Amino acid sequence: MNDATASGPRGRLLVNGLAKSFPGPGGASIHVLADCSLDLEPGRLNVIMGKSGCGKSTLACLLAGYVTPDAGTLSIDARPIRGPGPDRIMVFQETALWPWMRVTDNVTFGPMSRRDGRARASARSDAARLLDKFGLGDFGDKFPDQLSGGMKRRAEIAQALINSPDVMILDEPFRGLDVMTRELLQEYYLELFEESRMSTVFITSELDEALFLADRIYFMTEPPSRISRVLEVDLPRPRTFEVAATERYLELKREALDELYSDASGPDARGGKQPR
Repeated sequence: MNDATASGPRGRLLVNGLAKSFPGPGGASIHVLADCSLDLEPGRLNVIMGKSGCGKSTLACLLAGYVTPDAGTLSIDARPIRGPGPDRIMVFQETALWPWMRVTDNVTFGPMSRRDGRARASARSDAARLLDKFGLGDFGDKFPDQLSGGMKRRAEIAQALINSPDVMILDEPFRGLDVMTRELLQEYYLELFEESRMSTVFITSELDEALFLADRIYFMTEPPSRISRVLEVDLPRPRTFEVAATERYLELKREALDELYSDASGPDARGGKQPR
């Protein structure tokens, strides 16, 4: 994992005036993002949330460099983002484990693919350390289809972390898991973040997940989307699920629900309520 530099943690993401459209039926364009701006501070767990279909995954792919914007700028630590890079690693909704490779080989694929001799030499020991940390120390020689859904997710996060990115981008990583497994992984990832303070962008449409994890929540409007509000989640760390019973949690949840279901968050929001 990345360490803080002398000037502070790495991984500040700046987005200014972002716009993105995709081809639609009959040659029409589907406008997904329009005039979208945000400042994702390093060393924080930044959550981006909004209703299904609002463009959260598109924004994540733009930050990761997999998609090119139509207008606007993106940068990481004042460097323009013009494509994917080792400073940003993304964990997708779909599995990223290759089914024909054992878990250890999946985890070490990134460093073993590079020309960095030191990274290659330490890849297997680094993988063993991460798998032990993730409770998968006895599963390194297994194939992905021998793992549960929650174990696959942990292996995929280890697969990302071994590359020591400056920013982790997670696109609804626990979507589709049963409630108990999802909550266990939320708690596990939060412990991991609080230990490392790695700059994180976490995409979700689940409000309780957002409140439990976040330092800040960035709310997206309906398409063409922008950021309508930034909510500071000033709940103390370290956190456990007991925080959900506190008065402050309930106050933040009421504020978030007001934002999510506000009439001003509709398709015409660009002319209405401004980020606050």
